[in-house]
Order: sequence, then C-alpha cells, then structure tokens
Amino acid sequence: MVTDDRSAARAPTGTHDVLWPESTRWEALLARFAGWVERAGYGLAHTPIFEDVRVFRRGIGEASDVVGKEMYEFEDRGGRTLALRPEGTAPMVRAFVQHRPPLPWKAWYATPAFRYERPQAGRYRQHHQLGVEALGPTDPDLDVEVVALADGFFRSVGLAAFELKLNSMGDGLCRPAYVALLRDYLGERRDALCDEHVARFESNPLRTLDCKRAPCRAATDGAPRLVDHLCESCAAHFDRVLGGLAALGVPYRLDHRLVRGFDYYTRTTFEFASGALDAAQNGIGGGGRYDGLVEMLGGPATPGIGFGIGVERLLMACDAEDVFPVQPPVLDAFVVDVAGGEVARDLSARLRQAGLRADRAFDGRSMKSQLKAADRSGARVALLFGPDQAGTGTVIVRPLRGTGEQRTVALREVVEAVRAACTLEGGPTGAEPTRKDQP
Repeated sequence: MVTDDRSAARAPTGTHDVLWPESTRWEALLARFAGWVERAGYGLAHTPIFEDVRVFRRGIGEASDVVGKEMYEFEDRGGRTLALRPEGTAPMVRAFVQHRPPLPWKAWYATPAFRYERPQAGRYRQHHQLGVEALGPTDPDLDVEVVALADGFFRSVGLAAFELKLNSMGDGLCRPAYVALLRDYLGERRDALCDEHVARFESNPLRTLDCKRAPCRAATDGAPRLVDHLCESCAAHFDRVLGGLAALGVPYRLDHRLVRGFDYYTRTTFEFASGALDAAQNGIGGGGRYDGLVEMLGGPATPGIGFGIGVERLLMACDAEDVFPVQPPVLDAFVVDVAGGEVARDLSARLRQAGLRADRAFDGRSMKSQLKAADRSGARVALLFGPDQAGTGTVIVRPLRGTGEQRTVALREVVEAVRAACTLEGGPTGAEPTRKDQP
C-alpha cells in the first residue's frame, strides 16, 4: 500500500487544530461557563480521557449507535479493553461511584470527546464538551435549575435564535408499558419505516421516534405520546418542571419525538437547537435525568441530572448570529534592544512580574527589523534601548498606537512609564486580556 508521507503532517480526519488567536475565544467561553455554573454551586471535576469500556456499554447502552458504531475501543498492553470517552456523563458518574463525594454533588467539566462518525460542519471525531452533573436530589426543581443554567449560559454569550425542546422519558414503572404500545404501533407500520428501523424497531422502538428520515417521520406522526402514558409520579414531576421553567421565564416547546440517544435517560429530557444553523446539525446542547445510571455502574441508588454543550457547534451558532466576538490579548510593551539583548531579557521579565504584557525580539536583529516586529505585535508602546541609552541608563518609550508623545525615562521608572502610556491608550491590560465578550 502506497502512502503519502505528507498526510502525517496533517490533523487526522475529523479533527481540527485551534490556534491563537482563535483559542482566545475558547478561553473566554470556558471562563464564562465556569463563572456561570460556579455561581450555582458547581465545582470543576476532571476524569480520564479513556475508561474501562464497560462504563459506556452499561451506561449508554449496547444497542445505542454511540456504543455500537461510533465508540473508539482498544486493548491496552495489559489486555484491558478501554474506550475513549464518547460523552461526558458516564465518566462523571463513574467517578462519583468510585469516590462517593457528599450529596448533593454538583460538578462541571470541560473535556474532549471522541466518536467515529462522518465528519461534517460542527461535527468532529474529536470534539469538545462543556457540561454539568448534579447527583442526589430527586426534586424536579433541580431539573429546573439545570435547564435554566444552560438556557441562561446561551443567552449570556449573546445567542437569541435558539429553542428549548422538552419531553419526559418516564421511568421504570411507566416506560415499559409505553414501549410495548409503541412497538405494536410500529409493527403495524413496519413496511413504511426506513430500512434501518425496519430491522431494529423491535429491539429499540424509541429510536424510531427520533429518526430524521422521511419514511419514519411519516409513519410515526400519529404514534402514541409518552407524556400521555406517564405514571402519576412522573406526570407530577414533569408538571413541576414545566411550571418552574415558566416561573423563571424560560421558554420551551414540548417535543414528543425527543428521546435522546442514550439508554440512561429517565423523566426530564431536553435539547437546545439553534435556529441560525442548518436543521440537520443545529443541536447545541442537551441532557436530562438519569436516575438509574449510578446503579448501572455499581453504585447505590442515586438520582442525577445534567447537560452537555458542544463547544464547536456553540461557536458556530455564535458566528451565525454574529455574537461573542473576542479580541486577542493586547501587548502593553515590546522591548527593542540593539545593545546586546540583556536589557530586553531583564526588562521584559520585570514588566511581566508587574502584571503587564510584554514581549521582545530575539537573535540580535536590527533596529528596523525589531521595530517592524513591535508594530506587528500590536503592542501599545515600544521600549527602545541602544548604545546611547546604555550610556545614560535610560530607555525610550515610543507609543505605537494613538497620539501619545515619545519620551525618555530612567530604566528604574519604566514600569510606571509603560502604565502611564498605556492608560493614555485605553488602559494597561494587566493580567486580563481586553475582550468584547461582556454581556
């Protein structure tokens, strides 16, 4: 087999690089999310990028597309079968089962996830997720809190053209009877289903409701609705969720086709769809309750609920609505040294220690070349040091933006001089970048 060595220098199919300055936007999004959910008592948790494959087979379900078709599985050198994380919830629940933190446990995460699927706009084989998980309470008001957190976060970054879809998946008491009813309904319309669901509707009839193909959509138009077959407890739970969202002013639409793709969901399920993206790839986040997942992974009965948000898809939605622009950090000073480089080395370190952003040129380049580099850097001021300044212990402070005047100051006064010059040009950046991402 002939291979092209050049392919080794490219990111694998279905993955992508995020470089500076675009990465500044990712930093801002992560900081916004962290601040948003931590106000509600959620703390950051990290889990391994790979897990024992049983975490996902038991949690997500053997019959799901994610486990059956998309999950990256491999055997390590010790003969253990592992899987790269395809989603964020099951690993967080595994961590809870292992460590048993006090209840209620409210955690958030930011992580890459991996699924072998056909790459397309906003869908990558390695993508990135933000999410929260809350374990312990059965209280439907926790469902309201989690859904409202996601809704508020989307609005905080400027999104407006999105819709919240809601449904209830029932529980182990009422869902089996509904599934049997739906299976009978589909059996009478077997010939009208798409090829995939003709073969699998009996084993997983709920997935047929979520099928986007025209034959299945038409065949299930009159299908029984799960919300009409909820037990008394599940119905009361869902009514409380709907009332809570209405009280908080969170708009929603009931979607009886919304069943999500994982076996662990119970009761409240939800999904956010962007109206600014193509309908086939417009999901920007979603989640639901998973009251049996802890037991599936070997822990005690512990209810839970959470959501996941796709970073790439969310930023696509922001672009489509022209919101959440983020300016790269601005340098306060660029040191130009044509007298050996020692002052550039020491002065840039002093400026950084003082909380200012500073850079310099290397390799003994000429004054002209270093000034070009200073201008390209976007720095607010250039600090010029040459043989004349070496003899007097001074440095020239030259504004590169605005109308400030050049002046000469003693080396010991440089930090104050840079702060003063930057204040004239809009204020020193200090330790925080200047961004256009505030609500």
